[in-house]
Amino acid sequence: MADVTLKKRIWGWYFFDWASQPYNTLMLTFIFGPYFGQTAAEALMAGGMSEQAAEAEAQALWGYGLTIAGVMIALLAPILGSVADTSGRRMPWIWLFSALYVVGAWGCWYTAPQDFSTTWALIFFGMGLIGMEFATIFTNAYLPTMGPKEELGRISGSGWGFGYIGGVVALAIMLVVFQAGDNGLTMAGIEPLLGLDPATGADTRVVGPLTALWYAVFMIPFFLWVKEAPPHEGAHYRIGEGLRELWHTIKGLPRHPSLLAYLGSSMFYRDALNGMYTFGGIYALGVLDWSIMEVGIFGILAAISGAVFAWIGGLADRKYGPMPVIVVCCVVLIFTACLIVGLSPEAVFGMPVAEGSSLPDQLFYVAGLLIGAAGGAIQSASRNMLTKQANQERMTEAFGLYALSGKATTFLAPWLIAVTTDITNNQRLGVTPLIALFCLGLVMLIWVKPNGESA
Repeated sequence: MADVTLKKRIWGWYFFDWASQPYNTLMLTFIFGPYFGQTAAEALMAGGMSEQAAEAEAQALWGYGLTIAGVMIALLAPILGSVADTSGRRMPWIWLFSALYVVGAWGCWYTAPQDFSTTWALIFFGMGLIGMEFATIFTNAYLPTMGPKEELGRISGSGWGFGYIGGVVALAIMLVVFQAGDNGLTMAGIEPLLGLDPATGADTRVVGPLTALWYAVFMIPFFLWVKEAPPHEGAHYRIGEGLRELWHTIKGLPRHPSLLAYLGSSMFYRDALNGMYTFGGIYALGVLDWSIMEVGIFGILAAISGAVFAWIGGLADRKYGPMPVIVVCCVVLIFTACLIVGLSPEAVFGMPVAEGSSLPDQLFYVAGLLIGAAGGAIQSASRNMLTKQANQERMTEAFGLYALSGKATTFLAPWLIAVTTDITNNQRLGVTPLIALFCLGLVMLIWVKPNGESA
């Protein structure tokens, strides 16, 4: 490790956020997610289902698919984290899940409308999502090694902001040279590059290969500059020992009430936020009748807001600590969730608007800016908060538990949205469970000590 300076090591760590963010920005929220919703709905309508029912069913299918992926992540994350801590090796796991990320993302190319398979679309997307989430667990565990404890909030915020910028650049490339609008031209006024035919959805499906290549190229600085110390003598992968250590940690959680409360709190508010990211594009497409191009432009604005406020949140974290940042962001996100539920093309909070009014669209843009701002800051502050709560010698395991706590309701949130959408047959009412999840997360922060049990 001596030949890599700390500055290079930090920048290498930043590049994971830059490389991986497009899966959230392009695949989950603004391009492939809406494409799945639109294409699945068209397939259902071709089978005789009404438009409103088909759109609601497509949202529900997306939710059930994410539920399955979330369950797998939740069950395996703490186990793999504990095994990695026992062995002293994280990098091989990052290589493994990076490969899964690339294969899953690339596979989403094979989802043409003409022979669209809901099952295969969700399998490919789920593979990439699982790869991204697990790679994140192991890279986040390096955060405590990136500098002095008092600087970790700023480093985390800068990394998250850098990642958002990567998402913005990737999304801009997608919209400028590939994604066609209603007139068959991209935002730059040209036909999609590489001869991609909008009639086959190729201009949108190319988001899969683009995301895969982006990750493969920009992970190079990470693998070059983030070196891990040699494992201790005699260390090797011991699944049994890792499981015993994990069970010991879980049994001991009641003796660490601040960590337990924080895992519970973040379980609710992070997963409500993921629900917003997951269903935002599908919501805009189905409720406000936006095009994928409009959703993409909305995504650029939200991601820019996220980049700016992740950096600002990092500075606030360094000055005040992560707790105030998390509380303020939770309050903003509760307000935003209420705003989204209150919007429809015909009314705002039940008050009718003039036919053709742009007010609902404008307010949804405001909601997007707020989600980006609060989402970037709260995620950055959250991973720094864990470094204050957890055992420094079991950090990968801690981030595995952190992923477990997040996925415990990441699969619950899509399921609640899917069930609520099915019951109400209404996309707008389908997202109401997110409000309750944010509120639960905020209330549970009462029992969290800002600097952990040692404070």
